[in-house]
Amino acid sequence: MAVPKRKVTPSRRDKRRSHDAIANKDWQECPQCGEMKMPHNVCRECGHYNGKEIVIAKQEIEEEDAA
Repeated sequence: MAVPKRKVTPSRRDKRRSHDAIANKDWQECPQCGEMKMPHNVCRECGHYNGKEIVIAKQEIEEEDAA
């Protein structure tokens, strides 16, 4: 059975865990409306993805409801 011969120092332990930190999410600007959005996701403001309108935008829905 494998048993450590010496105590692992906090420095060595922390070096091993250096890659476990949560990375910041990368945001990019939507080419249609200029709002910040997650890459490879539909823009929440204008509903466009890859240059095409995928989802009807919130503003258009509110305008239809008001009419």
